[in-house]
Amino acid sequence: MNEDSLLNQTGLLTRFAGRFFRELFRPHFEWAEMVRQCFAVGYQSLLLVGVTGFIMGLVITMRLRPTMVQFGAESWIPTMVGITIIREMGPIITGLMVAGKVSSNIGAELGSMRVTEQIDAMEVSGTNPFKYLVVTRVVATTLMVPVLSILADAISLSGAYLGVRLHGDTSLSLFANDVINKLTLAAVAESLVKCICFGFAIGLVGCYKGYYAKEGTEGVGRAANSAVVVASLVVFVLDLLTVQMSTILGIDK
Repeated sequence: MNEDSLLNQTGLLTRFAGRFFRELFRPHFEWAEMVRQCFAVGYQSLLLVGVTGFIMGLVITMRLRPTMVQFGAESWIPTMVGITIIREMGPIITGLMVAGKVSSNIGAELGSMRVTEQIDAMEVSGTNPFKYLVVTRVVATTLMVPVLSILADAISLSGAYLGVRLHGDTSLSLFANDVINKLTLAAVAESLVKCICFGFAIGLVGCYKGYYAKEGTEGVGRAANSAVVVASLVVFVLDLLTVQMSTILGIDK
């Protein structure tokens, strides 16, 4: 993709986001559809996020332990693993899993509706397709990604505890205290804000790619694929920005 195309797509996506905020605060919000989308996003992603989180927590602990033992800092494993999972790995893994699973589904669903002229039919019948299809899905992903991230953190920490128990006799209460005592409210808030941004970006990109899909069934496939790629890239960019902001604000100190 050349620079002009990238700038053009960025501008169109920004305008799409502006339209989302305009429609969001207009009356007659589609509550029933939003709740249905929240259930769909959570149900589609929960198993994938949970399994990935558990494996991530277990693997990080097993990989970290030899190095910590070598430096005589084995007792710091729960603290380091907990901070790593809650502040960084949990939100990132959740964002990527949801981007791969949900963003592609949204892009394919809206894309198929576009190429089969269902969206045009909604406009002709007097329904606001943007509010019904886009706003509800973006709100759903914005709300559900933080929830999924919290669940992923808890499951990842259970995997980390299993990794610690495989090589020692650390109690669950001691493990939990080591994790919680070193966490700050600012760090937890940073993680939640990061997840909210991830959810918003994932829903927005998926809806944008699907809503403006073209060229028949081939366009639906391209919309789904590009939604995954762009949403995953945006997750990494947003993570980088939030890390820089936390450093500037002194949250990392």
